Amino acid sequence: MAELVFFSGTMDSGKSTLALQMDHNHAAAGRGGLLYTRNDRAGQSVVSSRLGLRHPAIEVTDETDFWDDVVQRRTRGERIDYLVCDEAQFYTPTQVEQLAQLVDEMGMDVYAFGITADFRTRLFPGSARLVELADRVEVLQVQTLCWCGARATHNARTVDGEMVVEGEQVLVGDTGKHAQVGYEVLCRRHHMRRMTRAVARATSRVPQTLPGLAEA
Repeated sequence: MAELVFFSGTMDSGKSTLALQMDHNHAAAGRGGLLYTRNDRAGQSVVSSRLGLRHPAIEVTDETDFWDDVVQRRTRGERIDYLVCDEAQFYTPTQVEQLAQLVDEMGMDVYAFGITADFRTRLFPGSARLVELADRVEVLQVQTLCWCGARATHNARTVDGEMVVEGEQVLVGDTGKHAQVGYEVLCRRHHMRRMTRAVARATSRVPQTLPGLAEA
C-alpha cells in the first residue's frame, strides 16, 4: 500500500542524511525513483547532509507540478516507483496536494523530509499541509541538543550570534559559526529567552556580584 510519509525534525537531526539513505536503499532494491529538493544550503539541484554526503537532485520551484513531472517522465518510459522529497517545508500546499495525489492515484510511495516550524515557531505552509495529509508523520529519533545540553526543539535564526524573531520566513543560511546569518537549535526555554550560545558565553563573562557584597 503506497504511503505519503512526512519525516520531521529540527535542524541537525539527520533529515537529509536519511533522505539520501532512503533513496539509496530503494534504488539498491531495484526500484526507480526521483530525488527532489529545494533551497539546499549547498546550492541548487543537490541534496547535501552535514556528514558530507551529497547527491544530484531535481530542484523544486514555485512552478513545479509534481503530477505533470511524473506523468511526463513515465510517458518517456522512466520507471518511477517512489519520490524522495527533501526540504519539503519549502514546498507550496498545492505541491503537497500533488504528492498526495500521486500516492492515491498512481500507487507511488512519497517520502518527504522537512522542518515543521520556522525560526518564529510558526508552521511552514508546506509542513502544515503535510501534517494534514500524510498517512504517517515520523519525528526523527536523532536527538539534537541545545547549547545547555537539553533536547533542542526549536530553530533559531541568528545575526552575528544574536537571535532575531522578525524577517522573511525563508532565508537560507547555515549553522556555521562564521556565518553572519545563521541558524541554531535551542530548547524551548532558551528560545523563549532568545539566549543563543554566543549570548550565553557573553553573559557568562559578566562579573557576578554575590549577595551582600554590594553593600560591603
